[in-house]
Amino acid sequence: MDKESKENRKDDDLTEEKQNVSSKSSNVDDSEVEKIRRYLAAKLSVGLTGLGCEQRTQRSGESQQTTLREVSLDGIVEYIKEKADCKIITMAGAGISTSAGIPDFRSPSSGLYYKLDKYNLPHPQAIFELDFFMKNPEPFFTLAKELLPEGFKPTISHYFIRLLWEKGLLLRHYTQNIDTLERVAGLPSDKLVEAHGTFHTGHCLKCRAPYTLTWMKEQITKGIIPKCEECDEGVVKPDIVFFGEVLPERFQELADQDFVQADLLIIMGSSLVVQPFASLVDRVQTTCPRLLINNKKVGMQDRLSRFLGLRQGLVFDAKSAHGGRDVAWLGDCDTGCQLLADKLGWGDELRALIQKEYDSLKADDKSDN
Repeated sequence: MDKESKENRKDDDLTEEKQNVSSKSSNVDDSEVEKIRRYLAAKLSVGLTGLGCEQRTQRSGESQQTTLREVSLDGIVEYIKEKADCKIITMAGAGISTSAGIPDFRSPSSGLYYKLDKYNLPHPQAIFELDFFMKNPEPFFTLAKELLPEGFKPTISHYFIRLLWEKGLLLRHYTQNIDTLERVAGLPSDKLVEAHGTFHTGHCLKCRAPYTLTWMKEQITKGIIPKCEECDEGVVKPDIVFFGEVLPERFQELADQDFVQADLLIIMGSSLVVQPFASLVDRVQTTCPRLLINNKKVGMQDRLSRFLGLRQGLVFDAKSAHGGRDVAWLGDCDTGCQLLADKLGWGDELRALIQKEYDSLKADDKSDN
């Protein structure tokens, strides 16, 4: 072998050795990163499902298949139209009731938590804490006058949910609201999960005797703390879930079976900060699109979850390995629901339903008087 050939062979060997070293180094790096992820996951008590898959997908150059052809409201509309028997779950917070005149809890200056100074509470949430209520129920029942579903009419958002049911598309509606407006809108109780309880019923805290909304409303509007007529001792508390109480069994049971079946999740008017309700968004399949109709983006994946490769939170980035299925429409819920209905070709049907129901409610009010 001549001198030049020998030199070329040495260069080739050196290049191959560098490539091997680089490959080994890369494997070591990948292994170390994986170890770090697993360590953090174990310490944080989080699952390993999907751990690191976003980074691996990006390194391998694999393209992420998007669930929606277009990551927009139009993409959601197309998805609903094309998917036969689309199973839709709706999740709602106070934002779907504010246009009815019911204040939400966290809006600056207008939310209920910002109007509680007159009750001299240790902190705003105390009014919904069971321990505090047991000692001093008066502040809650004073506030309850503002929360009672008296004279409030369901909103466009409520009737949009009802329309989904009428069209056979609503798998279930999960609400954080205690105002019972879903019931007033005509949504059947079997399609409704009141995750944080409701004013619709109440019970004596001592003997558990049941009471109706009508009975409780009479006491509360008179400024009287409702006392049990059975045992003459216990306070009658509406079946609202206070801090310190577990959520209804119905919530736990149906959430386990519903979310894995969902073809589409629509979240409306919720801050997605109260658990375990907020975590429901992660219980649908990874192929299930999620539409947020809200004044601002909420419930987004945080940096730690992104680093760990966990599918926790909404991802409004189609380029992300977990993106391509989450859409945010920003604005008030009624406008968003009417727009969605219009795009689906249901706009006039929704308007007619609302008019019919409002006429019926007006007639009922006149007959009561």
